[in-house]
Amino acid sequence: MNHIKGFLIIITISFIGEILKIMLPLPVPASIYGMLILFLGLLTGIIPLEKVKKVGDFFIEIMPLMFIPAGVGLMSSWGVLRPMLLPVSVITVVGIITVMAVSGHVAQFIIRYNKGKVKNKNKGERDDE
Repeated sequence: MNHIKGFLIIITISFIGEILKIMLPLPVPASIYGMLILFLGLLTGIIPLEKVKKVGDFFIEIMPLMFIPAGVGLMSSWGVLRPMLLPVSVITVVGIITVMAVSGHVAQFIIRYNKGKVKNKNKGERDDE
């Protein structure tokens, strides 16, 4: 019975997200509204984690099955996608490399910044935050 209640909570939140998508003139998908509502509900305690945890775990377990229809759709549309394969592949590779490089540089900056703060604290200097 707990699984049904958790599923109904998630479905209700998804429905509210759909309503918000229709009512608000923002270019935000309904699923994002739903995730935001669920996040805020869990954060504030309005929705207890125990009520939706098992259903959420179940959805994560079956997630790979949800990619089968998309894969079949790509296979059936191969003739349309074939001319775009090279440009899409190049864009994907360049995008991945760019994201990796920027993420690495940002991570190094944050590490160096935090090391500098630790050195300043160890020297007895006052840290103004």
